[in-house]
Amino acid sequence: MVRLILEQQVSLASADAALRKLEATIGDVEPAAVLALDDAQLKTIGFSRQKAGYARGLAAGLVEGSIVIDDLGAVPDEAAGERLRSIRGIGPWTASCYLLFALGRPDAWPPGDRALQVSMSRVYDLAAVPDAGAADERAMAWRPHRAIAARLLWHEYLGGRP
Repeated sequence: MVRLILEQQVSLASADAALRKLEATIGDVEPAAVLALDDAQLKTIGFSRQKAGYARGLAAGLVEGSIVIDDLGAVPDEAAGERLRSIRGIGPWTASCYLLFALGRPDAWPPGDRALQVSMSRVYDLAAVPDAGAADERAMAWRPHRAIAARLLWHEYLGGRP
């Protein structure tokens, strides 16, 4: 979940660099270890003030037991997404990415993902990059396997077509 928080609205390279620094600082990314870091340390690692607050809030909730995510694998997609979105800093994109990557849900679709929109425009040879709503609408045709489409589109985005 911390990786996804770091990936919000930044490049994958930037998020990955911050995650590697975090792991180099604390080892395994565990809630208590995240809570042990102060604002200056988190900033040095690459967390914005806002993302530091989200990560700390998540870690505190996990430690206190007010946030429970271990049982999400047994919860239907919509209910799992709703529970995730109730966590401060976890919006529709982050919740959907958690469903897709952490839980392996086959119909997870990260709404508003710019890379998916750009890739979609290239794959379909569109005159313009579709906005979030148009991309999400086009993705409805791939239900109940939108996660596969998302992975293929991200692959195209990151590697381009040969």
